[in-house]
Amino acid sequence: MLETDEHKDLRAAVAALGKRYGRAYLTRTVAEGRPPTELWSEAGKLGYLGVNLPEAYGGGGAGITELSIVLEELGAAGCPLLMMVVSPAICGTVIARFGTEEQKRAWLPSLANGTRTMAFGITEPDAGSNSHRITTTARRDGADWVLSGRKVFVSGVDIADAVLVVGRTEDARTGRLKPCLFIVPTDADGFQRRPIDMELTAAEKQFELVMDEVRLPADALVGGGTSHAFGSGGEDAGLLQLFAGLNPERIMTAAFAIGMGRHALGRAVEYARERTVWKAPIGSHQAIAHPLAQAHIELELARLMTRKAAHLYDAGDDVGAGEAANMAKYAAGEACVRAVDQAVHTLGGNGLTREFGLASLITAARVARIAPVSREMILNYVSHQTLGLPKSY
Repeated sequence: MLETDEHKDLRAAVAALGKRYGRAYLTRTVAEGRPPTELWSEAGKLGYLGVNLPEAYGGGGAGITELSIVLEELGAAGCPLLMMVVSPAICGTVIARFGTEEQKRAWLPSLANGTRTMAFGITEPDAGSNSHRITTTARRDGADWVLSGRKVFVSGVDIADAVLVVGRTEDARTGRLKPCLFIVPTDADGFQRRPIDMELTAAEKQFELVMDEVRLPADALVGGGTSHAFGSGGEDAGLLQLFAGLNPERIMTAAFAIGMGRHALGRAVEYARERTVWKAPIGSHQAIAHPLAQAHIELELARLMTRKAAHLYDAGDDVGAGEAANMAKYAAGEACVRAVDQAVHTLGGNGLTREFGLASLITAARVARIAPVSREMILNYVSHQTLGLPKSY
């Protein structure tokens, strides 16, 4: 799975962009309480945000492989864009694969160039990892849909033009609820957002959403009609298609974590080369060098699995990509946490100062262990789906 020359060139170009902004830029935007608008806008103009979206709709015509490279390299430069996981990777992919022609024309070009963004709402207060318990529902009212429910931990709603909301509709044939996706404008009547007070230091804020009888036109339903785009096959047909669309989220989260880990490790290696306490740089001591080498190995292994997952997804193998994407996200999350921890430990007291900018990563690194799916749920998936062990829940 060696990278092509085109991929290497993409890495180099994005790394150069990231270097011009860097960790200091992202830290400044967080302190000012605003999103990284300048970096987002420039990345969009250069075609990086929509590199995975179809050329016919203003994208780069490539895949999640290329988009994950962009996010990883920005992360390695210290300025990752979290909304890349959401807007082009999840929402853009779902609309490109399942949306109507009108939805594609309306949204994909602006998602690709970054002039509009879309958030994604699936998690609910009482559902957690169990998407079968989603209670956000939509009912027909003439030609319209009326949507009601709550969502939590929705990233970037304050800068989004719409939220791709996972809800449920009643199947006219069976009377049972089935999952469907709706494009909900953030300025719709009855749509309310409340920021969640997070200890996490990030430019993108987290929100709770309340949708109280939000009236939507018929074409707000992804795929149109009665969600025929998700096919038939029972109440969970839409859910299965949704999970296929969520593979990019896991792959991109892995890329996010790997980039963060690379950034932390790079700072630690630089410090270990220069910091001299007795007669030699501290990096010459195995107690310092070996843990850093181990962190590098673990990050490289996670990169390989992430590359495999992206390759399978872009090849159209949703089943294979599902397994690999979960493994990649698990491996990257663990590697990131260990790399950040070792980086801080290498710097000692300096690792906790604002000057070096590593302490804030201690909390941020744990996100990859928790979201979008916990490592325990990934272990459940692998033990049940891959190893064939009995299901525990």
